[in-house]
Amino acid sequence: MRALPKPVIHAWFDAPTNTVTYLVGDPETRRAAVVDPVFDYDHKSGKADVASAETVMAKAAEEGFAIDWVLETHVHADHLSAAPYIKLKTGAKVAIGENIRLVQQIFRPIFNALDVSGSGAEFDVLVKDGDTLRIGNLACEVIATPGHTPACVSFRIGDAVFVGDTLFMPDYGTARADFPGGDARTLYRSIQKLLALPRETRLFMCHDYLPKEGRKSFAWETTVGEEIDRNIHVNGTVSEDDFVAMRTARDRTLAAPTLLLPSIQVNMRAGRMPPADENGIHYIKVPVTLPQGVAA
Repeated sequence: MRALPKPVIHAWFDAPTNTVTYLVGDPETRRAAVVDPVFDYDHKSGKADVASAETVMAKAAEEGFAIDWVLETHVHADHLSAAPYIKLKTGAKVAIGENIRLVQQIFRPIFNALDVSGSGAEFDVLVKDGDTLRIGNLACEVIATPGHTPACVSFRIGDAVFVGDTLFMPDYGTARADFPGGDARTLYRSIQKLLALPRETRLFMCHDYLPKEGRKSFAWETTVGEEIDRNIHVNGTVSEDDFVAMRTARDRTLAAPTLLLPSIQVNMRAGRMPPADENGIHYIKVPVTLPQGVAA
């Protein structure tokens, strides 16, 4: 059996959001993609920066990589995307799963985001299961992995798969499925698609969180075999019904991510801020549900 190519992979862990951004390159042609880039945003002050994105692009320049793609595994609910900035600086195209349309249609009315298309037009390329993008001589295969959100996809590049929030490290388990449009049963079936890949396939997480017991340092690379053998939520012995029951019960205990509201508003716009008001300032909306009988 012919060995799959090994892309060049560099990773950066963003501690404030527990997010991992990747630079993935073809060692022969020096073409590259950035997966899930982080836009530095301080929610308490509203201040933003592009230092993280600049670090990724500086590394690409240092190693002679030209960035052709920004690949979004989904509309993130825990960090803002730096996709527009990388696109501006490199000319890269921004790709996301075609079900971004559903995500936009769910959240557009929640935020009264009348500028959001509902068609995914804010992104350059909408991909579906089985599509293939090119990163130089490397094939980037799209694997639809919905469940955490409807638009989740994983990107298989050579011997590596970038799984977004579909899976976490084996000792942390799986992502929540209680966001609007999420579904635990769908998530289980998506995970099975990943676990059906060869055991030696490398898997790269979008996030890592330290378990209450065990390792003391963050990690984001594992393999299909390790997930099958050791994942605490969905190893090779867990049935679909048992997973759904576990995941549903666990999700009821979870608080909303700190950056949920700003992230959704920005990321469903392909990383762009909501339109500025008449004073030229961009604002993040917070929908407020008032108790019955309280005047607005």
